[in-house]
Amino acid sequence: MFLHDVRRHAVLLTLTCALGTQAGCSPRQGAAPGAPGEMPATPVTVVTLAAEPVALTRELPGRTAAFRVAEVRPQVSGIVMQRLFTEGTLVAAGQPLYQLDDATYRADHGMAKAALARAEAGLEAARLRANRSANLVKSGLVSAQDNDNAIAALREAEADVGSARAALDAATVKLGYARIKAPIAGRIGKSSVTEGALVTADQDAPLATIQDLDPMYVDVTQSSAELLQLRRELASGALERRESAPVAIVLEDGTRHQRTGTLAFSDVTVEPTTGSYLLRVEVPNPGNELLPGMFVRALVGNGVRPQGLLVPQQGIARDPQGNASAMIVGADGKVEVRPVQVSRTVGDKWLVDGGLAPGDRVIVEGLQKIQPGMAVQAKEAGAGPTPPATPAAAPAATPAATK
Repeated sequence: MFLHDVRRHAVLLTLTCALGTQAGCSPRQGAAPGAPGEMPATPVTVVTLAAEPVALTRELPGRTAAFRVAEVRPQVSGIVMQRLFTEGTLVAAGQPLYQLDDATYRADHGMAKAALARAEAGLEAARLRANRSANLVKSGLVSAQDNDNAIAALREAEADVGSARAALDAATVKLGYARIKAPIAGRIGKSSVTEGALVTADQDAPLATIQDLDPMYVDVTQSSAELLQLRRELASGALERRESAPVAIVLEDGTRHQRTGTLAFSDVTVEPTTGSYLLRVEVPNPGNELLPGMFVRALVGNGVRPQGLLVPQQGIARDPQGNASAMIVGADGKVEVRPVQVSRTVGDKWLVDGGLAPGDRVIVEGLQKIQPGMAVQAKEAGAGPTPPATPAAAPAATPAATK
């Protein structure tokens, strides 16, 4: 009898605990933090925003162009006797490139030189006659008319010498043109003619092309709308202009050129068909890594935002309409949703234009586990591992279970 009462009491106690579990022994939803039976706060990682100067850049597409280009053309006609350079090598300014057949020009030069000598001899004879006439006219042995004729002959002989000397200079120039020289220093390309080819003065086709590849030009285009926006930001003080900002060059394979460039000038005319204008960047190119015609991208500095706010990209979400928002930890330790305005990226972060302020704690990790209004346990990014959450307190024993 006594054993039967004990078994019945144990069954009643089990049923009581089961009913208590369904009715209210489970952890209470919405309990205040720290109360018995509370669910632990969800751990999240945050980034506390701080204002800092942010240099703004714009990535613009462009093409490389040689610093100087010279097309080598003959200035006199003749047969190419010899090519004096190796294709694809560096040449110096004034270095001989081609030798034309100059026999005719040497003959003309010799004739001009002889004509000058004859004119100088005539000048000497005219000078002696003029001197004698000047002495004789004083004694009355020569009339004034004859003396005037002697002086005029002297002047004519002087003019003949000047004309002969000019003809000799012209012949010397043409003879020099028969040896074609490099107008600038740079790397020369392939030759379009070989020995024995006939070339003519001022022909359309160049014999070769020389390009100065150090430094190089990078011609990029920027939208005129971006230019207007930049001017408005500078006028309002949102941006500070940074003079002589370095320009980084990104190559086709994604790597950066080893040297940075400087902005040489910006064009004053907007292209009507594209609505963009030209920017020219000058880049040192000592190793000839950049070649003319390459497609590159230039990171051009627009200015500095003195009080910029940067948010990691994972901390910004967008809805189907494209509106941006961020989840932050409020002063009460609960999650808040804040609409924000962002316009551009700086590295792996968004630049905030509005909606957030210095000191806001933006959640960047644990976003899948939280909802607005939920209490969270915030850990600053890079501050080390989060301490384990305190487990929920065990429910106190009921008076019936102690019996």
